[in-house]
Amino acid sequence: MIITVASGKGGTGKSMVAANLAWSLAASDPVTLVDCDVEEPNLHLFFPEARAVVTPVTIMVPDVDPDRCTLCGDCARFCAFGALVAAKDRVLFFPEHCHSCGGCTIACPVGAIAEIPRPIGTVTERAITTSFRLVTGTLNEGEVLAVKVIQKAKDAAGSAAWVILDASPGTSCPVVETLQGSDVCILVTESTPFGLHDLALAYDVTSQMGIPSGVVINRSDGKDEAALRFCKEKKIPVLAVIPFERKIAEIQGSGDLISRRDPVWKERFRAIGGACRALWEGA
Repeated sequence: MIITVASGKGGTGKSMVAANLAWSLAASDPVTLVDCDVEEPNLHLFFPEARAVVTPVTIMVPDVDPDRCTLCGDCARFCAFGALVAAKDRVLFFPEHCHSCGGCTIACPVGAIAEIPRPIGTVTERAITTSFRLVTGTLNEGEVLAVKVIQKAKDAAGSAAWVILDASPGTSCPVVETLQGSDVCILVTESTPFGLHDLALAYDVTSQMGIPSGVVINRSDGKDEAALRFCKEKKIPVLAVIPFERKIAEIQGSGDLISRRDPVWKERFRAIGGACRALWEGA
């Protein structure tokens, strides 16, 4: 079963929910946790002792042979992203603009363009326990093709009984790519005007994609009426309410997990997993 943990805005506790859910479920089933927030991955901070195996992520980019190039400019005219510019004496290539579509190699009438690999990020795999793996996608600084790294990270997840995908915040292309193929989405929110506004945006995305969703209200101060009303109106099940407590903040802030320290919370997160399965089966 594939569960994506998402949020309309940053800072809601999305990664905290993903990490605790994965740790709790791994007590009885094989689990792979995938950090798809490739621009700011942080799940590895909860498991610093695990040994890492790093694999580079590359894309194919054009390599122009100056001896064969006639400077016709067909490749530059084809490129919608401005990665190629035909100057008077050579073709200029701007790698950060290239989307690796391969079209320029087809557009070139004399076959002067080949493709070579260019690194844009990494996928790191860690064995936390015998039943728990962490896969981390990391986009290199200055790169923009987050989707390519997310795809590779998801490929590395394999087919564990539970695959938990931690999406980046928001509703942009990386989030949509993370959601692709998911069975259920957990939307993590907070009971603030901004949290409710962005919850609505995130729910619109999952609805458009046909993915059943449930909500976890994090850092609840007991004043959750607006969030609960929204969930009732949209018929979204509330999977859990996590209170705004000093104990939870201290445990998570120290780099630990509340499900690892407290068996009560471990069972609560296992219950969230069970609720997700029921939501998927009832979809």
